[in-house]
Amino acid sequence: MKVTFLGTTTLLFDDGTDQVLFDAHITRPSLFKYAFGKFSTDKHMADHIIEGFGIDRLKAIFISHSHHDHVMDAPYIANRCGAEIYGSTSALNVARGGGVPEEMLHSYDERMEYEVGNYSISVIPSKHSAPGRFNNDLGETIDVPLIQPSGRKEYKEGGSFDFLVENAGRAYLIRPSFNYIEGQLDGIKADVLFLGTTGLSKAPAEMRERFFQETIGKVSPQTVIPVHWDNFFRSLDTPVKGMPFFIENTERSLDILKSECEKRGARCIIQQPLTTI
Repeated sequence: MKVTFLGTTTLLFDDGTDQVLFDAHITRPSLFKYAFGKFSTDKHMADHIIEGFGIDRLKAIFISHSHHDHVMDAPYIANRCGAEIYGSTSALNVARGGGVPEEMLHSYDERMEYEVGNYSISVIPSKHSAPGRFNNDLGETIDVPLIQPSGRKEYKEGGSFDFLVENAGRAYLIRPSFNYIEGQLDGIKADVLFLGTTGLSKAPAEMRERFFQETIGKVSPQTVIPVHWDNFFRSLDTPVKGMPFFIENTERSLDILKSECEKRGARCIIQQPLTTI
């Protein structure tokens, strides 16, 4: 299995036959535009990523929640690659606004387990990181097709989800957000855990301990790879940096994660955006 990290929580899985994308965020509007403007998919950048990483066998796109940094480029990529989109009602309304045909859309309200080629993908209800100044819409939904250009306030969270991906005897768990539902991962094991870290450095120690127990402690991964740590207000063609300090102390959060992995006997790999493992 090859996994390419395209920044934020966007992960491209490729088993040599089929490709599956988890989240779809290639366009990265600046902080100013995010806060005050409207934005649309950067088709040139999306084409550059699709062509540069050989995304030519894409079967499906699974969306973890419907904030812009997880879903906004899904419609363009799906139409460009002929891929189907799986998501909440809110995520599917983003897809509808982008002209994705209805027969290519699949709602989590109807089904939570899917077979895509040799992939078995389970969708697990999850919990977004704690609300803040810019993500205080948790639980709100997108109820009509969302047409670009659109602004951050239009991309409602719409419910959050994790993904258990099984293929060729190996299991991968994707947990995009720094939060947990107690007991939700009981009985779930994975070889690799992709773990959202934004918010980790500024959380109380007790919250961090419970988070690690409910994720690494429950899943017992051999390898942990952090996601959602890079600054998604910077274009993918600029040098990688951590999140702005007023949001997160990225260096400290990664140090905390590495220490926790060492304590629990798991390997921690910091995968850079636009690299493949």
